[in-house]
Amino acid sequence: MSAPAAEVGAGSVVRFHRLVVRPDDDAPDAIIVGRPDLGEFVELPAVCGDVIRLLGEGRPVADVEAAVAAEHDVELDVADFVESLADLAFVAEIDGLPLPGPASEPVTGHFMGITERHVRWLFARPMKLFWLAVVAAAALTVLTRPGLFPRHQDFFWSGYTGLSVLVNTAFFSVVASVHEMMHLLAARSLGAPARIAFGTRLHYLVVQTDVTAIWGAPRRRRYRVYLAGMASDVFLIATMVLAVAYLPLPDPAQALLRAFTLTTLLCLPLQAQIYMRTDLYFALRDLLRCKDLFGDGLRYVRYLFDRAVAPFRKPGSPVTDPTGDLAPHERRAVRIYAVALALGSSVTLTVFALYGAPIVITGLAHALTAVWDGLHGGPVLAALDAALLVLVEGGIQVLFLVTFIRTRRSRS
Repeated sequence: MSAPAAEVGAGSVVRFHRLVVRPDDDAPDAIIVGRPDLGEFVELPAVCGDVIRLLGEGRPVADVEAAVAAEHDVELDVADFVESLADLAFVAEIDGLPLPGPASEPVTGHFMGITERHVRWLFARPMKLFWLAVVAAAALTVLTRPGLFPRHQDFFWSGYTGLSVLVNTAFFSVVASVHEMMHLLAARSLGAPARIAFGTRLHYLVVQTDVTAIWGAPRRRRYRVYLAGMASDVFLIATMVLAVAYLPLPDPAQALLRAFTLTTLLCLPLQAQIYMRTDLYFALRDLLRCKDLFGDGLRYVRYLFDRAVAPFRKPGSPVTDPTGDLAPHERRAVRIYAVALALGSSVTLTVFALYGAPIVITGLAHALTAVWDGLHGGPVLAALDAALLVLVEGGIQVLFLVTFIRTRRSRS
């Protein structure tokens, strides 16, 4: 344990950074304490909540120890507890002396000017009823007019493939931006900061919102944040279906709206890939009452692999089950999820290796050939269309590599 800059004594007075202290959803005798601006949260015995409260009132360490011993009949080394909190960067000052900041700077959320009162109405009951009404109207419309349901042909709304890919990629960018913005607004409605950034999941380039700070909110409210993006996707699909069905739009506008609807619809099934920490993964993690379902599941997969190859290795240290210390309900959930994690990741990567990568490489090769032909007397429009395809697909792959390398460097 590293010592704080100021020594903690019996008469020391402590000032904390802004902390969230709430009951643990899963353990009545525990609390969750955290610093939202760092995204750092820990589980502590419930008695520690009283310690933090009393210290926050400006009472000296010795007085807090005596008060806790009298009320809870426990002997607690409050000075040592303060040093532990200081190591987590939860303590701002000891006896008026500022403590050094954390190893990593506090993360500033995006759009911090948006406060809880600005966006609370988005998640109030009237808006939920409005959402239900729009979605129900669209569902009834599609049931009575099945031709409105998106088809794969809607993707190629133009005779030029490159133009269709370019515009549909722009559609997808809009959908992804709205999706992630809804996660951010849902987090802000709970008073938690959030950040939007690029990330990678297996071979996918993704836009993701860091909402770690919502650990300070009760579980039943966290579902709002996890599902806000999918709810916005469904609302967008419903709105566009109703527009195509009932507005007097020209054929090109209808074709574009159909392509936009299909693009948005294709985003929803991806959320079922819970082995890639999608929105539904986080909802499932909280539903199963697991602290780190993905991390524990990955460690269990590695344990199973090490155990399987142990007979072929030289004798060494024994392989230990990483789920042994988990609660029974959490152990069962992690082991089942580990199977989904291993199978899902294996199938996804295999399909990409056998089909996805060859299709992308072949498509880019054909497009580059068309561009080359266009520069040497071939069809100009075909060359421009191919150039658009190279620009979009090539740009996505480059952005994936840059994000992948940057993410790995930041973790090392």
